[in-house]
Amino acid sequence: MDEVKRRELAEEKAAPDSNSVEHLADAPEMVRLAKEALADKKGQNIKIIDIRKVSVLADYFIIADGSNPNQVQAMVDNVEEVLGKAGYPCRQIEGYGTANWILMDYGDMIVHAFCREDRLFYDLERIWRDGKLVEESDV
Repeated sequence: MDEVKRRELAEEKAAPDSNSVEHLADAPEMVRLAKEALADKKGQNIKIIDIRKVSVLADYFIIADGSNPNQVQAMVDNVEEVLGKAGYPCRQIEGYGTANWILMDYGDMIVHAFCREDRLFYDLERIWRDGKLVEESDV
């Protein structure tokens, strides 16, 4: 999805209502959908970190990597499409152009999609080690 189309879609979306991304009850569903969307595009090493007890930034981080920038963009495009169809608009996307590290802000959940080398360099799992790693069966 190119940047112009992405912006047009974002402008068409209505502001989130009281049953949208603002409620913690929706966060586990968003996490599940995002994880599946990343996996559908062959995202690797998908990790979910519950950061509710260590940060007010978000409730969950999802971290995944791809083998090249095109794959990382495809992963992010799929997350945006799947969550958008489910009624969860993305608030902000950063890094799409270079696709080394793309951040998607959904309020209660932040998706980090990396190229493999950049993920190893930034090592978010180490930085956020005080968060709780969520097991795949818990999603």
